Amino acid sequence: MNQVEIKATFSGESAAQEALHKLQALRVVDVGGLYEQGLLTATVDAAIADKALRLIEQIGGQADTSIL
Repeated sequence: MNQVEIKATFSGESAAQEALHKLQALRVVDVGGLYEQGLLTATVDAAIADKALRLIEQIGGQADTSIL
């Protein structure tokens, strides 16, 4: 299955932390980043990429994607 890498930016640490926890609930392949700087990187299966992007946008983040 294809995987998608998502790089997201948030206005602050709390939004990035919220996204981290919600992405983990979606069972992403991997998630990390510099949360204190509002940065998050996630690797997700292509099947849930749209859900992950919507989640990030709902929290107020902006995301860029690339296919792995």
